[in-house]
Amino acid sequence: MINPKLLLLCLVIGLYGCSTGTVTPGATLLAGMQQYQGEMQRVGSSPARWPDRQQAGGAFKTVITATLGGSAEFYRLVDLDVKKREFTIAMRETSLRADRLKEMKDELEKMNEEIGALKPVIKAQVTGMTVQRDPQQRIEGVATVGLLTMALDKFSSTNAARGLDAPSAKIDQYVVTDLGSFATVRSPDGQAHRCMVFSMAEDGSGIKCEPVK
Repeated sequence: MINPKLLLLCLVIGLYGCSTGTVTPGATLLAGMQQYQGEMQRVGSSPARWPDRQQAGGAFKTVITATLGGSAEFYRLVDLDVKKREFTIAMRETSLRADRLKEMKDELEKMNEEIGALKPVIKAQVTGMTVQRDPQQRIEGVATVGLLTMALDKFSSTNAARGLDAPSAKIDQYVVTDLGSFATVRSPDGQAHRCMVFSMAEDGSGIKCEPVK
C-alpha cells in the first residue's frame, strides 16, 4: 500500500521541483484515479479489508491535493465512493434485518444523488487545470481533460453497462475517444492524434500525442 505522505512528497517534487515539463498535474490525477480503482479491485470485498479501502481513499486524496490543489467536492466524492463500497459489502450479509437493509438502500440512493451533483463541479475544476501555450500542448491538454471527464463519468457509477462504441467526450470543438490502451483526439479540421499516458517513475504522469498520418 502507498504511504500517502511519501506519495505527496514525490508528486510535489516531480510536478513543481525537478519536472522536465512533460509531467502534468492532469495526467497525474488521471493516473492516481486509475491506481485508486485498481487498488480497490485488488483488496476485494472482504469486510476485514476496510482499513485498506480507507487507506486507498486517503492516498487518492493526497494525489488530488498535489495536482488539483485541494478540492472539497473531490474529497467528498472519494469519501462517498468508499462509503458506498462498505455499504454494498455489508448489505450482502444474510443476517441483516429487513428494516436495516431498507435504510441502507435509501442511504445508497441519497449517496448516488449527491455523487451525481458533485461530478459537474469537479469536471469544471479539472478543465481549469490545463494551460495551453502552443498547438501541441493544446491537443495534449484536450486529451487530458477528455480522459478525466470520461473517468469521472465512470467513477462510482451504478451504470456499469458499456455499449459497443468506445466512450468519447467533446471538449470545445475536439472529440476525445478512449480506446483503452490509448486515446484519440480529432480536431475541428479533421486531423486525428493518437495519445498515450506515460509515467516517469515517482515524478508523476504525462500524456503524449502524435498526429496520425
